[in-house]
Amino acid sequence: MTFFKKIKDKLTQQTDSVTEKFKDGLSKTRDNFSGKMNELVARYRKVDEEFFEELEEILIQADVGFETVMELVEQLREEVKLRNIQDPKAVQEVIVEKLVAIYHGEEEELPELNIQPEGLTVILFVGVNGVGKTTTIGKLAHHLKAQGKSVLLAAGDTFRAGAIDQLDVWGERVGVDVIKQAEGSDPAAVMFDAVQAAKARNVDVLLCDTAGRLQNKVNLMNELEKVKRVITREVPNAPHEVLLVLDATTGQNAFVQAKQFKEATDVSGIVLTKLDGTAKGGIVIAIRNELHIPVKFVGLGEKMDDLQAFDANEYVYGLFADVIDGAKE
Repeated sequence: MTFFKKIKDKLTQQTDSVTEKFKDGLSKTRDNFSGKMNELVARYRKVDEEFFEELEEILIQADVGFETVMELVEQLREEVKLRNIQDPKAVQEVIVEKLVAIYHGEEEELPELNIQPEGLTVILFVGVNGVGKTTTIGKLAHHLKAQGKSVLLAAGDTFRAGAIDQLDVWGERVGVDVIKQAEGSDPAAVMFDAVQAAKARNVDVLLCDTAGRLQNKVNLMNELEKVKRVITREVPNAPHEVLLVLDATTGQNAFVQAKQFKEATDVSGIVLTKLDGTAKGGIVIAIRNELHIPVKFVGLGEKMDDLQAFDANEYVYGLFADVIDGAKE
């Protein structure tokens, strides 16, 4: 099983704790997805059209996305025919191989967070209310501080009641300052103050919260554009990242939100929260394949260090850990 061996070899380059986080965090999806896959493989003695039709249903139920499922299954049909695969068990390895290929595309290396080697890095966070945006900002601040970066937070979600206080709490927990104004203030004015403060203090990274209203896409787009104009005027080429925060437990709703925000602003990456709380972790593949936006971080638990940089090999291991661990090399 050569591809499984390749996955294992790549995982040995990671820390065991990261691999375990992905394995534990994707347990609900794995139990649902892998369990059904094992049942499917056990029921069939040969790979035929009925096998592929049932496989399609399993993939769609895991929220891999209709278009992606059709594309994946067609590739599997061709590969099975090309390799003359008769045993349904052998198809599992091909599925893992194709999922990694679909995620990576032509790029083997996943894009990292665009942190500037010198000067200020500005990261803008967007997303609807309730997806865990503020919590994600706090956890990323902790992640960056652990790397030796100095961090400042900007409370740009001035309209949601309690949003500024919530960011304040995270600032205290992580040990970073929060630049804020009164509730209802102009978000662009908050961003101006935050950028000035970050520059004056020689801060490495400024993490900016924004309002999360999608009811009126035109207003949202105008607001985000105004915020970005202020940031770019003060720091050329900023924001260096626009990260869209999505709640993995909402499945296809998360996909719809990603599509809407992509139309409204230049999203450079996605943070998928609560991946440990859903059985539909296939949404990662759908977002990457159909919207061409990389998932840069995933939330795999409640703890401060449970926000993890996304890795496609760790992800497919989380989905197929039992099969990969049991494979003969």
